[in-house]
Amino acid sequence: MTDTYRICCLEGDGISAELIASSVAVLDALAPYFTQPVELTHHQVGFASLDMHGTTITEEVIAAAANADGIILGPVSHAEYPPISEGGLNPSGVLRKTLSLYANIRPARTFDGLAHYTRSAFDLVIMRENLEGFYADRNMVAGSGEFMPTDDVALAVRKITRTGSANIARAAFEQARKRDSKKVTAIHKANVMRMSDGLFLDVVTEIAAEYPDIDYDEMLVDAAAARLVRSPQDFDVIVTTNMFGDILSDLAAELAGSLGLGGSLNKGRDIAMAQAQHGSAPDIAGRDIANPVSLLLSVAMLLDDIGETEAATYLETAISQMLAAESGRTADLGGTLGCSGFTEQLVQRLRAG
Repeated sequence: MTDTYRICCLEGDGISAELIASSVAVLDALAPYFTQPVELTHHQVGFASLDMHGTTITEEVIAAAANADGIILGPVSHAEYPPISEGGLNPSGVLRKTLSLYANIRPARTFDGLAHYTRSAFDLVIMRENLEGFYADRNMVAGSGEFMPTDDVALAVRKITRTGSANIARAAFEQARKRDSKKVTAIHKANVMRMSDGLFLDVVTEIAAEYPDIDYDEMLVDAAAARLVRSPQDFDVIVTTNMFGDILSDLAAELAGSLGLGGSLNKGRDIAMAQAQHGSAPDIAGRDIANPVSLLLSVAMLLDDIGETEAATYLETAISQMLAAESGRTADLGGTLGCSGFTEQLVQRLRAG
């Protein structure tokens, strides 16, 4: 760490340019609250990079991200990319694996004054293992985790390791120590996937013994989904495998009011990457109607991770205050603001102190 924080901003596809611009404006407004200066560098990934360099993420960009103190990644349209052999790499996946970002941290909470879809307010965090599981890009050193022996048969491989399970378990218990309830719930399906989820659950249970100050329990994933809908306030920190965490975090964000309110941080031992929980929404790109809150809350998480906790809390508080009134919301949340209008109001609030 130098005397300047180096933040690598990666502009992707769709609404990414608008969200990155919003994040940059907010970081500029937060400058008086930083303990040391923030230096931003800007790079293209996604279709723009593919057109210029023949790949959606270059080695130069990967190196720039690896040498930064933190990364802000705008949404990417990876499902629309050409095959990997034609340069269609998923920038998020490349950085996740290259930088060993093993924990995907996804808070979900209700906001005062903003409609949500549960009977009670809630505030929880889902700690999702980020490098393994069923997803085909995360479980093979070469080839794909999905394959078809015949045209009529498709198979998938799920990878769960002791090391990966221990990493996300420790991250979850450390997260719980920062919170008031100090509780971790392991979500699994070990009654059916006895070897893979069984290994995950065994490891989490072993790690739990190292944290006697944290309450610990376990729950089947189907029961957890039902409990999230009925009484999400029962949860504090959820730790789970990759695909379960992906599904449950989207559910929790929607229950809190919108996927557009879900912050997300991909964290490794030495670096973290802020990334909105939603996609690139190319159908609304350039129309100034995107909601920047998800990426802005992710930026706040990144600031906290690099040690700028005061600035992070100030940003989160300012966003909450804006969302409390209809006049401070984007159209998808019942307001009238566009992306730039929301950003302008937020910057004014931050600068006013």
